[in-house]
Amino acid sequence: MLKKLFGFDPKQNTVRTEIMAGITTFLTMAYILAVNPNILGETGMDKGALFTTTVLMSALPTIFMALYAKLPLALAPGMGLNAFFAYTVCMVMGYSWQFALTAVFLEGLVFLLLTVTNLREKIVDVIPTTLKNAISAGIGLYIAFIGLKSAGIIVNNEATLVSLGDLTSGSALLGAIGIIITSFLLVKRVKGALLFGILATTLVGIPLGVTHINGVFSIPPSVDPIFMKFEWDHIFTKDMVVVVFTFLFVDLFDCIGTVIGVSNRVGMVKEDGKIPRLKEIFMVDSVSTAAGAMMGTSTVAVYVESAAGVNEGGRTGLTSFVTGVCFLLALFFAPLFLAIPAAATTPVLVLVGLMMMSSVLKIDFDDYSESIPAFICILLMPLTYSISEGIVLGHLSYVFINLLSGKFKKISIGMYILAAIFLIKFIV
Repeated sequence: MLKKLFGFDPKQNTVRTEIMAGITTFLTMAYILAVNPNILGETGMDKGALFTTTVLMSALPTIFMALYAKLPLALAPGMGLNAFFAYTVCMVMGYSWQFALTAVFLEGLVFLLLTVTNLREKIVDVIPTTLKNAISAGIGLYIAFIGLKSAGIIVNNEATLVSLGDLTSGSALLGAIGIIITSFLLVKRVKGALLFGILATTLVGIPLGVTHINGVFSIPPSVDPIFMKFEWDHIFTKDMVVVVFTFLFVDLFDCIGTVIGVSNRVGMVKEDGKIPRLKEIFMVDSVSTAAGAMMGTSTVAVYVESAAGVNEGGRTGLTSFVTGVCFLLALFFAPLFLAIPAAATTPVLVLVGLMMMSSVLKIDFDDYSESIPAFICILLMPLTYSISEGIVLGHLSYVFINLLSGKFKKISIGMYILAAIFLIKFIV
């Protein structure tokens, strides 16, 4: 039954490992339950309804991924995309949140069309193998940076952009302690090291005053205030086209980057660079985005935190199924799950970042036509705080450097087309 439902092979997988991996992925993603309602709530949307929708649109797409694609990938309303939804579309451009939801719904439909016609798979195939390895390493740095920033180990500095936070107290101290605890568990090869690291760090946060437990059980609010609230008046305007394109572009390459990065870590990528069940992954992503808009949230996306479960040993859909079930439980035990501070997930994000860096070993650093674009891709993901921007600039540099160097055979027609699209994106 497990094989039929989740692609589970008893010769290669163990139920205990998959369950531990699923819980680990959930704990590294649980912050979205607090963050998404706060961000989208700035637009005037009902925060209680947003909490319920965030839970449901994290749980159901992830379970869909488990059963349909049978892979250890989790989905939830995407960070960055929710900020664009709230702060750019609603606050800067002045449109209603109903307008923004309509744009997300249209994006989901366009994604569905691209998936059915196999165009999304073709885009992945176009990306050079060197950049695929660079994407995995770049995501490693990106999620490590997210972890350090969320704990306050890395903080804003007007003179130097970033600097070291105060490691003697609060979240930064807890994050540093957590890194040491989790590293010790990994060195000792403790099964479930990442999960136990999160739990241990959470407990250490109690005497430090960082972990606050405010109850255990709660009744989920209704989603009615934001359910199916579309606005069709501006559907044929230039602004709608720009907003839909932006959602589409960022989501497309964030998803591609995450899938490539996690697949590299699992060892799913074949020698020819192709990723199995890619169409199924994209189908789940596109359907979930359209369904998310109907439920009242911003774009649903594959989460890079899935790598935490993968590094815990998750290899099948059973991992993502457990993650989805944990999200459903969070509907009724929100205070307990939300008590886990961001600093408690910092060790996992930093150490998973380390593990994902291993793909740089596959890059030929002696061939500058390969290594320079790869380095640009790796470097700019954390510095621009965007997976998609790293992919875009890495791809453009790959095409221009090889074109100017006379290495025309390395550049396919598809790579030229993709580069042209990237240039148009910057111009628009």
